[in-house]
Amino acid sequence: MAEMSPRALARYQSMAAAARRQRRLQTMLPWLVIIGMFGVWEIGCNVFNVPEFILPAPSDIYRAAVRWWYPLLQDSLVTLYSTMLGFGMAIVAGVLLGIAIGSSTLVYKGLYPLLIAFNSIPKVAVVPVLIIWFGIGMWPAVITAFLISFFPIVVNVATGIATVEPELKDVLRALGARPRDIIIKVGLPRAMPYFFASLKIAVTVAFVGSIIAESVAPNAGIGRLMMVASSRFDVPLVFAGLITTGLMGIVLYWIAEFIERKTTGWATRGADQALATGG
Repeated sequence: MAEMSPRALARYQSMAAAARRQRRLQTMLPWLVIIGMFGVWEIGCNVFNVPEFILPAPSDIYRAAVRWWYPLLQDSLVTLYSTMLGFGMAIVAGVLLGIAIGSSTLVYKGLYPLLIAFNSIPKVAVVPVLIIWFGIGMWPAVITAFLISFFPIVVNVATGIATVEPELKDVLRALGARPRDIIIKVGLPRAMPYFFASLKIAVTVAFVGSIIAESVAPNAGIGRLMMVASSRFDVPLVFAGLITTGLMGIVLYWIAEFIERKTTGWATRGADQALATGG
């Protein structure tokens, strides 16, 4: 390998340093944005003297979270458990149904209109029926989380499998592959980026389903905590519950993104390289 000239070496080192700065900025930027948002929020509430019962400052929310940390922790764990149980059920059912819809035109024609109609129903309207069926408790929250996160997984998995190139299928059939082999060895790997994209959407909206059910049928969970706090006009505690839910959603989103990068890094390496070079 030829030795680099001083000018080329200096240019290479400059590009490497710029790439490192870009990666550091990408790592720090979300935290800087969050800190900046809370700073502007705090300053705005103090400057304009906003009443606490209308919009509490972040310092008021922090004091409420510290004061009620144990009920907040207990209810957040209940909401997390209900959400993860419903989300896990949605993954299993969504993947299986997505495979069936994506690999069969007959199943697609038969079930897809029904799925669209069901997804159009507001889930808050389903919660009272679930309470009649299952009573007040954990299961209405679990099933609501399942219902609200099920549709994105089905659609994305079905899309990933259905968009396998017909020419590729013809080649595989000519080589003796059966339809099941095509789905397992080509369709499912092809659908993985779509699957993880749906997970990052579904894992966040699943919390919406759990909290809706907990608000309508208050037994335990963040939804119940916020309903009790709002009935006492404890708005800082309501915001503490909202922020706790947001933090749980962010953590689960990061977990899904981490698993995605470890399992389907081949699908995002182009985007990662463009981000690393600032392109």
